Amino acid sequence: MKAWLNRVRRKLWRALLFRMVFGERAPGGTLLAHTRIAPSTCIEGEQGLVLADHVFIGQFNFLDATAGLHIGEGVQITNFVSIVTHSSHRSIRLLGRGYATHAGGEVPGYVKGAVHIGAYTFVGPHSLIEAGTRIGRGALVCAYSQVRGEVPDFAIMAGAPARQVGDVRTADAALLAQYPEWAEHYRAWAGDLPQSTEAGAHG
Repeated sequence: MKAWLNRVRRKLWRALLFRMVFGERAPGGTLLAHTRIAPSTCIEGEQGLVLADHVFIGQFNFLDATAGLHIGEGVQITNFVSIVTHSSHRSIRLLGRGYATHAGGEVPGYVKGAVHIGAYTFVGPHSLIEAGTRIGRGALVCAYSQVRGEVPDFAIMAGAPARQVGDVRTADAALLAQYPEWAEHYRAWAGDLPQSTEAGAHG
């Protein structure tokens, strides 16, 4: 009996609290028909979120858009990802109890900066993207990475702090050689085909 009740509870929980559906709206009201955001994801400062279509944002993420968060077309943010556009830990240590009552002017040590994530970038689970980061298009952020600063287009980033460990176009070239009929779809967002595939596609 208990096992049956537990199965029913799980089904209801999934249907009511964790079900993802297509069709979000950008803060300006534009319909994003192919975008999905899990209901368990927390978005702080949603008015600062600039969101494109074909985006997937999975379960249990924290997105801080208070200083501006731009998520490009086709971006996939998996689960348990934190994206922050401000950091106050230095200010709190510096000001102590005075942090709560600080009034007017710049807060010493406070970090604030927009985050930009380029089109068709993948962000793996348990990653942290820090304030002021700009990630190029087609990048891959591996699980458990801590990303700060500029990330080139198509870079594979791994580690804490993250560093570039590869280029996704190496694997993309092999896939496009296997599925050449999808080359124009790839070119539509990437601009060019990977070098080794270009010759094969026209040969």
